Amino acid sequence: MRRADRLFQIIQILQRKSTVVTAGAISEELEVSSRTIYRDIQDLMSNQVPIRGERGTGYMLEKGYDVPPMMFSEEEIDAVMLGVEWVRANGDPAMQRAAEDVISKIGAVLPNDRRALTQSLRHVIPKRENKTAIHVSMPEVRRAIRDQVKSKTVYKTPDGTLTDRILSPLMIVFFEDVQLLVAWCDLRNDFRHFRMDRFVEFAPLTEQFSQRLFSELDKHLRSEGHKE
Repeated sequence: MRRADRLFQIIQILQRKSTVVTAGAISEELEVSSRTIYRDIQDLMSNQVPIRGERGTGYMLEKGYDVPPMMFSEEEIDAVMLGVEWVRANGDPAMQRAAEDVISKIGAVLPNDRRALTQSLRHVIPKRENKTAIHVSMPEVRRAIRDQVKSKTVYKTPDGTLTDRILSPLMIVFFEDVQLLVAWCDLRNDFRHFRMDRFVEFAPLTEQFSQRLFSELDKHLRSEGHKE
């Protein structure tokens, strides 16, 4: 993680917490040393970020940190909160943390008369207790899609056979109890759907795949009767 990204993440962690947060807790979430967090917080404070606290006690971000106001309609706030709460209930740990950050950002930028709307309509989103376990890093999968890089994978077929595949990952599809990865498979020279819970290894490479695969995937899905 770049240092600039880490500084931003520290602010996000403090924004989503209403109580004191220790450097140890922040370092555990960001996977760096407590000493690094102490240095980063000192740099943030020296740059006028209103953080209160001290080493050994913990830190808080003062309320009202200067963020430009943002306006949402009531329905827009409800739509955002519904999506965020679903991710918070059913996403992988990285997505759950991102959902918490979204809630914190929305609360920070909304004017006072809009902020209460984030709590006015409660959505009950049950956790999927029977969802299948995924054994590879979903942040790495999403990064491969965003960066458009091929990935070296080991995939377990339904009969238990392990196969080595080079994939160009294009899309993640969510179902009630399973997630699918849609990708171009070099082994089959075609688009294929893969259950995320059957991947044993997933390692993004440096080689990029062509942007045209996304448009070809759209054509492929339309040919199978899928609407955009």
